[in-house]
Amino acid sequence: MCRDISSVLAMITPGIIRLLMENRRLGVGEASDILYNSQLYKSLEDEGTKMWRLGYPLLYDLLEEELATGKITFPEEQS
Repeated sequence: MCRDISSVLAMITPGIIRLLMENRRLGVGEASDILYNSQLYKSLEDEGTKMWRLGYPLLYDLLEEELATGKITFPEEQS
């Protein structure tokens, strides 16, 4: 993972973790484990997906979808 994507992830992940904590009443450790072990996070780490462009509220919704169904419906690429 390149340094640029690491910086972007460092800005996005706290928001997703905070939403997990608030909405699922989890501690920071458990919420972090859920995010970092998710397919969504693997997609975020892959610069080619450009998932980081979506912002953390939509990314959180995609994570909730993954947790509920085991799948993620990736949004179409927007020009």
